[in-house]
Amino acid sequence: MAGEDPILVERADGVVTVTLNRPQKKNAVTGEMWGQLRDLFREVAAAPADRVLVVTGAGGAFCSGADLTAIDDISGGGLNRMRVVGSAAQALHDLPKPTIAKVGGIAAGAGANLALGCDLIVASDDARFSEIFSARGLSLDFGGSWLLPRLVGLHRAKELAFFAEILSAKEAMDIGLVNRVVSVAELDAFVDDWAGRLAAGPPIALSLTKAMLNSSGGSTMAEALEREAQSQVINFGTDDMGEAMRAFVEKRPARFQGM
Repeated sequence: MAGEDPILVERADGVVTVTLNRPQKKNAVTGEMWGQLRDLFREVAAAPADRVLVVTGAGGAFCSGADLTAIDDISGGGLNRMRVVGSAAQALHDLPKPTIAKVGGIAAGAGANLALGCDLIVASDDARFSEIFSARGLSLDFGGSWLLPRLVGLHRAKELAFFAEILSAKEAMDIGLVNRVVSVAELDAFVDDWAGRLAAGPPIALSLTKAMLNSSGGSTMAEALEREAQSQVINFGTDDMGEAMRAFVEKRPARFQGM
């Protein structure tokens, strides 16, 4: 991918595509880039015209994790530097819009957890995933300790973290880490279709649904039902619901405005 910027941002029809652009390093992330990603995620969260976020990597890789050849860049400030990494993970998690990881090639360490932190993961059949941390003398970061048990269960999460083995795309899908696996040739078109469908969807309803699902692990049934009721009251008051009803009667696609 052309250009020297380590992070590329493209906007089209409500879809924001963020591309990690260090192909010579398999898109390893420097300390400065974590802060840039955090700020980008917050920017997308606040922009009404941005409806969907796609995260991907250039040059046939997704992200090999933190750039450990520049370890002083990460560890030099100790805890404060690692909190910047955590703030990027939190900003991605808090983003109130659908997010898709488009994964080709390697997704390792923090790069794997960057993908897992997205709402949906579409992987090409050459993708590989690894919680590589222990092989590098490190423990989990970028939200892996929270994400993994919720996605695959506690014991499988420990297996992935302890052994740092590399999973194929099919293996990752079989254990629930990945939504879909497609051929390399189909990856762009498949993600474009999903992102376009989400961008055309009702922004308020999708945001409320995402928030409820994200909080469901710590909720009782009663709490979930109350949040559902409150969310539907919000939806009933939107122009988008009225538009959905008109579109149904008129047998046409709805044109949602997020109002």
